[in-house]
Amino acid sequence: MQATRQPPPDCWAGPTAGCARSRRRDRVIDCHVHLAALRTTDNGCYISPRLLNSPLFRFLRWKHRLPIEDAARSNQEYVKGLLLELRRSKHVEKAVLLGMDGVYDANGMLDAEKTEFLVGNDYVLGLARSYPNEFLPGVSINPQRRDALDELDRCVTAGAKLVKVLPNTQGFDPGNRKYIPFYTKLAQRKIPLLSHVGYEFTLTRQDQSAGDPSKLRVPLEEGVTVIAAHGCSSGLFFYERYIPTFLNLVQLYKNFFSDVSALTLPNRVGMLLRLRRYPETHERLLFGTDYPHLVFHWPFGRRGGSGSFRDIARTDNRFDKQYLILKRLGVGFRSVDQFMTSS
Repeated sequence: MQATRQPPPDCWAGPTAGCARSRRRDRVIDCHVHLAALRTTDNGCYISPRLLNSPLFRFLRWKHRLPIEDAARSNQEYVKGLLLELRRSKHVEKAVLLGMDGVYDANGMLDAEKTEFLVGNDYVLGLARSYPNEFLPGVSINPQRRDALDELDRCVTAGAKLVKVLPNTQGFDPGNRKYIPFYTKLAQRKIPLLSHVGYEFTLTRQDQSAGDPSKLRVPLEEGVTVIAAHGCSSGLFFYERYIPTFLNLVQLYKNFFSDVSALTLPNRVGMLLRLRRYPETHERLLFGTDYPHLVFHWPFGRRGGSGSFRDIARTDNRFDKQYLILKRLGVGFRSVDQFMTSS
């Protein structure tokens, strides 16, 4: 591999770009917050019956008291719960809401039969407009879709700050060079790409090889600011096969970052503990939770003292619990708005 690649001069917007001007310096933005919404007449969302009965969605229904027999009310209750928890947070000021695009066939058309979960871009953009003090829009665009470039332009014009993809279940290989036009436009529009890394177990029809972070070299080479989700962890408990790749990408690409979302989950906590050994990489880590997933504190009972453990255990707020765990473990991080553009 060639020497360290520098991103284009305008790839990094700097700490005063966009919403960073008004954010309190002691609070951060969560770059990895999921929406879940049942289909209504015009929201572009969908949750399959199988997924609704999965353990995760059963938990959501219980945690947020969602009346799924009433789709509109259920969607409102989910957002209400998210707003309440976010507004009560002492350390997290805003959240990037993430959309979820579907699976597309060889002709670039939505394959509804293979799509289990949709969160429409207009739904994401609408919530961000309704709650500008709490939410930022992170749309989802599968580069396989026929209108991917047009959809990207449309969403950025409407205020999108980030594009999220989950290649494992969206049915595309992020390392395929046929998507270079999409990546080029992302770089031109200065929109970060947040891509899932590691194994994915919530949705079916997975191609787990698509979660290999080495596939992100293609968008990185095109100058895209890439955020590898979940600390580049494999998601296979303590088997962290992607550590060498993570370290290599940090060394080679100034436009490479990784978020710390979901790293307290049992299948990813191994990576969180390993990140303590590489403090030189912490400036590339971005705060995220993977809300609405739980944030576990049990792995840290003997780290940072019993008082620290009690403080964390008593914290019900998932945003604050994630923040405190990272601080107590000495895992540094930044806030994603430091390189979001104003539009």
